[in-house]
Amino acid sequence: MFNSAGGKTQPFTIVKDKHVEAKQILREVYIALSEKGYDPINQIVGYLLSEDPTYITNYKNARALVRHIDRDELLNELVKNYLGVK
Repeated sequence: MFNSAGGKTQPFTIVKDKHVEAKQILREVYIALSEKGYDPINQIVGYLLSEDPTYITNYKNARALVRHIDRDELLNELVKNYLGVK
């Protein structure tokens, strides 16, 4: 690909840190569950164990957000974080 000046066009890619994205999504889901009066930890654990999205409220689009997280990757990160290993 060439730009209008005749030089080669540089591709631009935004690299997302999946860890940061998942953490932000979990925080938003946690807040939505808290605001609706649920125990957010129990609800999130229920979702992670069962993969049943009905554990997560639709309030503030939390149910759709949580489905953007790869459950296996999240569980992997949680266990590593809990054990303090990389």
